[in-house]
This record gives sequence, structure tokens and C-alpha cells, in this order.
Amino acid sequence: MKNRSLTIVADQNMPLVEELFGRYGEVRLVAGRSISAEDVADADVLLVRSVTPVSSSLLESSRVKFVGSATIGIDHVDTDFLRNSGIRFAFAPGCNAKAVVQYDLSVMSRLMPNWHNQTVGIIGCGNVGGRLYSTLVALGVKCRVYDPFLPKDGNIPIDDFNEVLRSDIVCLHTPLTYAGLYPTYHLLNRAALEILRPGALLINAGRGEVIDTEALLEKLRSSMPLSVALDVWESEPDVCPNLLKEVSLATPHIAGHTREGKVKGTTMVFDAFLAWLGVEESCRDDLSLTPVDIDTLSINSVVEAVLASYDVLDDDQMMRQRLSGLVKGSLEQRDMFDVLRREYPVRRGFESTIIRSSGHLGKTKLDSDLAALGFLISDHAKMGL
Repeated sequence: MKNRSLTIVADQNMPLVEELFGRYGEVRLVAGRSISAEDVADADVLLVRSVTPVSSSLLESSRVKFVGSATIGIDHVDTDFLRNSGIRFAFAPGCNAKAVVQYDLSVMSRLMPNWHNQTVGIIGCGNVGGRLYSTLVALGVKCRVYDPFLPKDGNIPIDDFNEVLRSDIVCLHTPLTYAGLYPTYHLLNRAALEILRPGALLINAGRGEVIDTEALLEKLRSSMPLSVALDVWESEPDVCPNLLKEVSLATPHIAGHTREGKVKGTTMVFDAFLAWLGVEESCRDDLSLTPVDIDTLSINSVVEAVLASYDVLDDDQMMRQRLSGLVKGSLEQRDMFDVLRREYPVRRGFESTIIRSSGHLGKTKLDSDLAALGFLISDHAKMGL
């Protein structure tokens, strides 16, 4: 195989696939949700994102020997089948963690702008939840964490599940699991939702099925005030129209969709692909991303900087506009959900965003807080501007 050109089938939403993988064979781009057994029958390599279920029904009649998923989660992949079939598998843990943290902070800045004075509960403290935790702690925000897989004597203090649910803000960042000691399917059921405090903010940027949709609808229709932001939906792309109307912010599974996160996901899979081929190559210098500017002198808080970089309200309004009136599960709704993801505008992460000042940031706490978020701080005066 190493001496012949490969046939590579890839999700059309993965960036740089043709530029990177195209050197090793023919790349065929296909809509991720519609990749079929027929598409991969003569393929050697399959590259996917989270919308493509990878199982025996897709691959058992193919010659695929390498599967790469440019995602941090792998609940869409039957890893047992791949392992038993001798198919190499690679994914991209942590590739978009910074992007999801940016999403969380934008939601908080919109729905609870005094979040830096609130207690934030984090359920699931892996790559994403762990980065959110370290970011908030660096900003002096009080956090509670629930993750039964973390050591109790580790660097992150672990709290009781119910105690975390009593936080002012609750962020869900767990994978979707159905078995084992700590399954996450419907982890937030009726009983758990009853523990949330009045006026709390609930953010789910993990997996939709972690929350029981019907139970959440009941909660939102009750007299207790509750703000909810959902980026992921149970049974997506079949979005419950009633839930869409009730939540405070709604987005189409784009929390991790910064340009930087997408590129990192592809390059992590590409590195594993090269290792599988036994090829030594580096593409990093070719993929540097030019920083963008927030060229304003009026930023006086972290909240203003976050929203100037990325305002989740824009995505919310677009999703409501496009999905309004569409029937759950209809072809029109499913297609529009995918269009929103496929045509998602370029979004840049904090790490590629320059905040230019006239010197008022200097060595202030705001300066250090913005740096903790990953912003690039630059002084107009020092640049001769």
C-alpha cells in the first residue's frame, strides 16, 4: 500500500484535506452525514467528523485500513470493530478545546455578564473541561468540578455531583456513554435538573443526549427561572422546535468551530496518518494563521473583549431564523442544520486575536486577564501607530 497512490474519502468540512492528504493519493470530498458504504468501497483511508457514524455496516465491505476523525469525541466510532478488523484509528483529542472555552465564555458574557463573580460548575473535566477550569482559575473565578474519572488527590479538586449542580453556572463537557459505572446518557434527568438553583445558567457544549430533552422542556416551562444555552441537541440534526423556542441561546453544534481548532484537528489526524505510513514529514510551517485585530481602544473589561472576538448571539439569531417553522425530523430541517454548520463563517480564536491598545492596558489586571484567555496584547505606541 505504501508504494501506490491511496484512495482517500473525506468529510468535505475538514479543512486542508486536499492540501495535506492529496500528496498521497486521490481525495474524494463527500458530505459527512451522507458518507455511505458505496462511497468507501474502494477507499484505503476514511476521514470524518462527528456526523459520520463509523461502524461495520459502513466499512465491512471496504478495503479501508486507516480511519481518522478530526474530533475530540469518538462516540460516533465503533472502535472495537476497527480494532478487531485491523483498521488503524486516530482522532484529535483537545484539538478544539480553546474554541469551546471561547464559546462558553461568550455565552456567559451574554447571559450572565458578571460571571467572573459567580461560581462555575464543570461536569466533565477532560481536554475541554480541564481547559475551561484552568482558564477560569487563572481569572480568579471560583469553580466546582465533577468528574469521577479524575483522581481525588490530583491537581483539580473534585466535588460532589449535586454540589456542582448547585453552582451559578453549570457547563457540560462530558462524552456520551451508555454503559460502565458512570454513563452520561441523560445524566441531567428530571432529578438532576431539579437541583439547579433558581436563576442558574446551564450550558451544554458536549453531547446533546447528556440532557433529557423532555425533562428540560418541563423545567423551562415551570415557574423557576433558568437560562439555558445549547450547542448540541438530542437526536441532532433533528432539533426539537419547542426546545429551540424555550432556550436562551441556541447554536448548531459549532462551539468548537474556530479556524484554529479545525486546522488542528486535521493536522493531528494527518500526523497519525504519516506515522501509519511510516513517513517523516512536517507541515507546521505551512499552516501558520495570520492573527486578526480587534482594533479598538474602548475595551474596558474581559466581557467586552470576549464579545468583540466572538458574539454567540449572532449564531443564535441565524439558527432561529433558518430553522423557524421547520418540522422536527423533516428533510428540510436536517439539511438546514447541516447547511448552518457547513457554511459557518470563519471564526478566529483568542489565540489568534490581537487586542491593540493605546497603552491603557499596560501592566494592569485587565492586561493579565486578557493574556490568560490567550489574547495577543499589543500596544499602539510600541508599534509606532
